[in-house]
Amino acid sequence: MIDWGAFLIVAAAALVSTAVVVSLYSFGLRFQSLTHPDATTGEPVRPGWARLLSYLCFALSIGAVLFGIYLIVPFLHG
Repeated sequence: MIDWGAFLIVAAAALVSTAVVVSLYSFGLRFQSLTHPDATTGEPVRPGWARLLSYLCFALSIGAVLFGIYLIVPFLHG
């Protein structure tokens, strides 16, 4: 017999975790491409805070993926 409550919990957790990882990665890409023209030369310049936020989003995305692998592989946690 299928435990439908447990199935729905796993399905919801998979959906939410997928949305979080994809959103973090896409925010990282968005911050990576954020530029504005320099006042003196007119060339595109990336602000320091945008670079920091992009690296933070990428790191959180990688951390979430590694945590998911840790949860899936039984050898890693017991």
